[in-house]
Amino acid sequence: MARAAVNRYEEIANHLRRLVAELHPGDLLPSETELSRQFGVSRMTARHAVQVLEREHLLHRRKGRGTFVSPRPVPRLLGSPLSFTESMRRRGMAAASVVLELGYTQAAAEDAVALGLDPGTEVAVLERLRLADDVPMAIERAVLAPICAEVVDFLGTGSLHVAFESMGLTPSKATAQVHARPATGSERQLLELDDSGVVLCERRVIFDLEGTPLEHTETRYAADRYVFDVMMYRDQGGNFT
Repeated sequence: MARAAVNRYEEIANHLRRLVAELHPGDLLPSETELSRQFGVSRMTARHAVQVLEREHLLHRRKGRGTFVSPRPVPRLLGSPLSFTESMRRRGMAAASVVLELGYTQAAAEDAVALGLDPGTEVAVLERLRLADDVPMAIERAVLAPICAEVVDFLGTGSLHVAFESMGLTPSKATAQVHARPATGSERQLLELDDSGVVLCERRVIFDLEGTPLEHTETRYAADRYVFDVMMYRDQGGNFT
């Protein structure tokens, strides 16, 4: 790339950084066409500048809608039983959900092991797209133990854990594992990710106060919208666990 073009896309990138600093997450940014006109450059040069900030997770593009200031990455404590709704509320964000699947099925082997059930036991399944301030954050698929499966009969789009508590069940502990992988086509569409989008997959089992498993959940987070915190303890031998 010629030096002049490099200077121009850097100029546009710096302009966008200033805009992002002044605006709020979710605010609309100028399109590539508008930037190319404003700075008198080709659309390819403007696109390069946008891609630079996209890699820095300062903005994101939503197909057919435009380019937006990205939300600041949301911290999540690995293995926390805190619900998505409550986690977003504590950060001043409005949580919302779109139900993708709701019903009953037979427990798959991995769900049966996680919930301490016999394979084939009837369980409830709830899969939702989770949003914060209208930005898609995660896809969550919860398989519910029979003790709380009836929650699907009156569950709307609110907090699953609030529904648990209305039944006298209190989520109190969780175990979790996390890995990263490229997003599938359907995940990219739902989470509004580009073709190189990555998801962080968290599998967790949530228990009540008595240690009874309530749900086995896989949550697929948009990787650029989350950071995971880990709490470690030092045992008597001086090792961290």
